[in-house]
Amino acid sequence: MRQTLLGVVFGGVALLGGSLWGQTHKVAKPESVVRAVGVYEWTGELAKPTASRLIPVALFIDNHLEDAGVYLARPIPFALLPGNVYLLQQSGIDKGTLDLAYARHLQTMDAAYDDGWFGYGSYKAPTVSTKKPPALRASKTVPVITTTSDKPHFSNKPAADGTTTGSSDSSAKTDSSAKADSSAKTKPDTASGSADDPDRPTMKRRSDSDAQPASTAGGSDSAKGSGTPADDPDRPTMKRHTGDTTADADKSSTAGKSGDDAPADDPDRPTLKRHSVEDAKKAQRKADETASVTGASTSLNDDPNRPNLHRGKPVSAMTEADLPKLNGLPPDLHQMVAVSDAANREPHDFARSWEDVMEHARVLAKMQEMARAQLAAYGGAAAPAVAPPASAPAKRVPASRSKRVVKPVAAPTVALLDEQLKGYTLSYGGAPTYVYMAHTAGTGAELRYVTVVAQDDGLGELKMAMQGVTDAAHLDRTARMRFVDVVDVEANNRASLLFERRSQSARQFEVYRVIAARAEQIFSTGTTQ
Repeated sequence: MRQTLLGVVFGGVALLGGSLWGQTHKVAKPESVVRAVGVYEWTGELAKPTASRLIPVALFIDNHLEDAGVYLARPIPFALLPGNVYLLQQSGIDKGTLDLAYARHLQTMDAAYDDGWFGYGSYKAPTVSTKKPPALRASKTVPVITTTSDKPHFSNKPAADGTTTGSSDSSAKTDSSAKADSSAKTKPDTASGSADDPDRPTMKRRSDSDAQPASTAGGSDSAKGSGTPADDPDRPTMKRHTGDTTADADKSSTAGKSGDDAPADDPDRPTLKRHSVEDAKKAQRKADETASVTGASTSLNDDPNRPNLHRGKPVSAMTEADLPKLNGLPPDLHQMVAVSDAANREPHDFARSWEDVMEHARVLAKMQEMARAQLAAYGGAAAPAVAPPASAPAKRVPASRSKRVVKPVAAPTVALLDEQLKGYTLSYGGAPTYVYMAHTAGTGAELRYVTVVAQDDGLGELKMAMQGVTDAAHLDRTARMRFVDVVDVEANNRASLLFERRSQSARQFEVYRVIAARAEQIFSTGTTQ
């Protein structure tokens, strides 16, 4: 009994194994993504910046993120190699390209924020497609409605005298049939319904009898009956060549000797012949042989001192004088996300448009409420109470005053300046995500910066995902959180938030992923002094 059970078990395993081997399928190789992300900074206009630079941030390679400022720095980092092309994006939409010309590793002691690797390149505006849609063309044969008979019908060709050939009139049929019988031998297209116009040009294949001399052809009955003029010796003709190039060459040489106006053997005579590449090579070899014999060059292009005329300057030849470097953090500094990918990908717009003005006002009010709450919590610590001196006698409070109720005074509303509110949809069908930035008035410790990120919970309520508050006097302790833009760092059509942490004399960049109103930091660069 035991052997039977074992046989059944092993037999079942064998059958199962056979079915598994029969159901194997080919697994496609996962796509290898190499994608670099940076921050492009410039002053002036974007099309013609007065100074600019590229700060490398992250490099997605081998399914994980690397610091683009130090990855494979041999000696230049992989993300800053000359010739790399970066797409300048705003909310995922391309706004131009940046061709890197060179990179520099700066180490300064006096200037702040200028330490590390930076790239410099030339900006190019996005190309706009100028292809026009195909124009609508009318049909060659337009049907015409004729009313000569009792029942209107369509006709494709009108006759020369204004009547239509498709008429049902018996006299028209008799006239057309008579004309067709009289000229069917000389005009084969008359039977198709066209008018007998003696001046209408015709195309026909020349026969051997047509190649006779003008005197013979002019006196023959066939030439007169065809309605075509006599063979004029000066009239241009079109004929099919026989393929005998030797005979054609003999004819052309004979014609050139017989006193024609243009000699056939003139090498400088212009021709309507399309030259091939071999002809150009032969002409160049002949010119080189002539130059070697005479000792002089026949081409002006061989002159090394000849000035060159071309548009612009190659990116690889640009230097620091052509691309001025950006130093420090000037007041008119602009920032934009830069993405370099090894593959061409379709752009994805992550910006979320507002439904109406009411929605914008509603979201702004909620974000302001969150921001003021964070500002109050940041500076809400009350000052320590100062105890009265021991020698001073205690004041006696009357009983009537001790029962007086003191009403709390409402704190004044904090004014928020330079407010920025942006909405995004970070993924397909994702919840709306909002980023809010502002600061208060004052200087030093009174000047405070606040940043709030919130996400819709699906019921119309906003839940705070992350926040950052600091003041101008303590940036060395708590860096200011500045929002740059959203960026797809992994090329999976899912955007993350790119922030800049700016302290008193250094800064770094961080990437956050927000899901279900929770923010997770997925990458952070080194500190740039």
